[in-house]
Amino acid sequence: MKNIKDSNKPSFFKKIFIKLCRKFGYEIIDQNTFEIITTNKKLNEELSLIGQKSINLPLGEVKITRKIEALDIIIRTCTSVDMLTQNKKRLFEKEKIEYTLRTIRSILNSLKDPQLKNLNINFIVIDHNSSNENLSSIKNTFEKFGKKYSLINLDVSKFKNGIEKINQRGEEVTDNQKSNMANIHQSLIEAKKCKDLIYFVEDDYIHKKESLKEMIFTYERIASQLNKEIIICPADYPYLYTKSDATQNFLGQNYHWRKVNETLCTFLTSRKIVEKHWNKFISMCEKEHAPFEKPLHDIYEKELCISPIPSLALHFTNINSIFGLSPNVNWKALWDENET
Repeated sequence: MKNIKDSNKPSFFKKIFIKLCRKFGYEIIDQNTFEIITTNKKLNEELSLIGQKSINLPLGEVKITRKIEALDIIIRTCTSVDMLTQNKKRLFEKEKIEYTLRTIRSILNSLKDPQLKNLNINFIVIDHNSSNENLSSIKNTFEKFGKKYSLINLDVSKFKNGIEKINQRGEEVTDNQKSNMANIHQSLIEAKKCKDLIYFVEDDYIHKKESLKEMIFTYERIASQLNKEIIICPADYPYLYTKSDATQNFLGQNYHWRKVNETLCTFLTSRKIVEKHWNKFISMCEKEHAPFEKPLHDIYEKELCISPIPSLALHFTNINSIFGLSPNVNWKALWDENET
C-alpha cells in the first residue's frame, strides 16, 4: 500500500519560518488546527506569562513593562464583632469566625495556581480582640496550606488619641469603629514596609479560585498599557447596578473590568499609590467620614480603580446590602467550596 504523507507535517521552509518568528517574538496562529505553532499551544490553553506577556485573542499581545515584584496580603480580622455598623445577620447566619476562616481558605486556594508559584507572596494578619481559640483556628488554616504568616495583635490604644470623637454625621464614634480605624491605620503602616503590591482584605470576602491570578495578571496588563499604577477592587458590588454613571471598560486576563468610583476597604494597589496618597489614606483612620470610605473615593478621582464583571470575591454581609453579594454569582457554591 502506498504511504500517504501527513499534510500537517511542517515543511523545511515552514520550520525555518517558525524559528525566525520565534526569534523576533512573533506568534503564528493556525486557525485550522486551533493552535499557536510558535509555542505548540492550543488557543484555549493559557497563553500569558506573568511578568512577560499578556495575550488575548483576537486582540493579540501586550508586552508587560510593569512587572510585579512581590505581593503582600494584609488580612484584617476581628472575630469578636459580627457586623461593624449593623445589627443585621449575614448570609447563612454563622458565627463571625466562620466567615474569617473561609476568607483565608479561599485566598490560599486561589494561590495554588502554578503560574503564581514563583511570585514572592507574604501574609500579615492584623487581629483585634479575637479569642485564643479563634486565633488557633486561623493558625491551623495557614498550616494546612503550608503557608507562613505574621500575626499582629492590634493595640488600639496607640491610635485612639488620633481619632476624632465625633464623626461627620455629628455622632459619637463607637468603640467598634475606633478599633476598625486603628486596624486600617496599622495595615497602612505595614504597607509602607512592603516591596510592591499590597492586597488589603477584610475578613468577610470569599474569593473564587481564579481570583488572585486574574487580579495579578490584570494589574500587570492594564498598568503596562496605561504606564501608571492602578487600584483593583475584587468585588462587583450591587450598587454598581443602581446607578447609570458613565464608566470605562478594560480587558483583563479572563474577565472584563470597569472603572468604579466607590469601594469598601478591600482592594489591591501598589506601595507607590499608598505613599503618593498617604495623607488621604490616613485621614480615613483619623475621622469617621460619611460615607466611611470617602477618602478612598477621593483618591479614585485621581487614580484608576477597576472592578471585575462578574465578581472575583463576594462580600458575605447581609443579603440586602448594596455593598454585599454580587449579582449572577453562585454564592452557595463558593461558600461550600471553602468549608472549614
